[in-house]
Amino acid sequence: MVSQFEYSQIAHPDEGQQLGNILAQCFLNSQDEIEPYFNRIGRENLRIIREGEQLVGGLAMITMGQWFGGQRVPMTGISGVGIAPEYRGTGAAIAMMQYTVKELHAKGVAISVLYPATQRLYRKAGYEQGGIFCSWEIPTQSIQVREQPLRVKPVVPINHELFHDLHQQQAKLNNGNLDRNQAIWEQVILPNDQEKLYAYLIGSPDQPQGYIIFSQNRENDGSSFIGLRDWVVLTTAAAKTFWSFLANHRSQIDKVRWKGSVFDFLTLLLPEQTIKQKFIERWVLRVIDVPQALEKRGYPLGIQAELHLEVRDDLLTENNARFILSVANGRGEVTRGGKGELTLDIRGLSPLYTGLFTPHQLKLAGQLDATETALLSATQLFAGSSPWMPDFF
Repeated sequence: MVSQFEYSQIAHPDEGQQLGNILAQCFLNSQDEIEPYFNRIGRENLRIIREGEQLVGGLAMITMGQWFGGQRVPMTGISGVGIAPEYRGTGAAIAMMQYTVKELHAKGVAISVLYPATQRLYRKAGYEQGGIFCSWEIPTQSIQVREQPLRVKPVVPINHELFHDLHQQQAKLNNGNLDRNQAIWEQVILPNDQEKLYAYLIGSPDQPQGYIIFSQNRENDGSSFIGLRDWVVLTTAAAKTFWSFLANHRSQIDKVRWKGSVFDFLTLLLPEQTIKQKFIERWVLRVIDVPQALEKRGYPLGIQAELHLEVRDDLLTENNARFILSVANGRGEVTRGGKGELTLDIRGLSPLYTGLFTPHQLKLAGQLDATETALLSATQLFAGSSPWMPDFF
């Protein structure tokens, strides 16, 4: 730990102003844009780092959950990590992240996730690639799904509580999806300046099978597109209705953009492969508490297995040990000790935990070493859908 830096919560209003100025410069925002962000996150969730009397940077913590194997894992998202330009390269950023990881461990948090501007910094704090944030685009004319088996009913005003349960039903089936914090929901349902949002339930009001929230936008070249803020599809009928509803905009809207998995099942309903990837980024995850993280996630039903892990963690000594993961009936139990048949750094545990890469792929990448038996057990235990999330924070 770099000792010349002091890490703390915000104690005085002027510290919030100073942090706002730093983050506004870091992220090309105005102070007017930073203030609503602080209010949404909550000032009690902001952290700052100082050198002497000088505030040099800060970040925000977002307490929420993340779904893996059908189970909710307690997760803290890290957002708005910024260091004043004159203090970059001094070790302030890595010191702040190390302090943050230690604080999260003391609070009993299982895992942490963030979107990295640079991987090198966060890898030094034990984070590694965990899943995908992916945006797709399709010409509206090429959707060509005409069957609309369900009603589509507008929702006015837009209130996330109406969509919460539907979102949870879909999220728990997708590794990496969030159990959203209030701040994330506000990010979904609050329009930007000069933007109008539209929301529709798919299905009957008493038994909805999905929803769609979107805005209609125009590009500089005059073309138009629908930008989906959020969507849920829980049945085949809802999936057909989803596409048909969007296709019905083809006379005025040129393209549709949405966020989904890198292997998006919705595209199977399309007659041709006319989608294109608009944007892709990988979020990173750190296992904060190894036993809790392994016990909280779910595992494939019908598999009974034991995996002997040896984890190296230079920052959190509690994780720097051997563990036995015993799985039965879709749940795991962790005890200390064992043979250490699968050895890996805390970073290598992240893509194994999320299922982003297979154990064999991680071995080829030098992220782990294991016996053939341990590789087979790990492959069975961490099998599942490719991890992704539609939310950026």
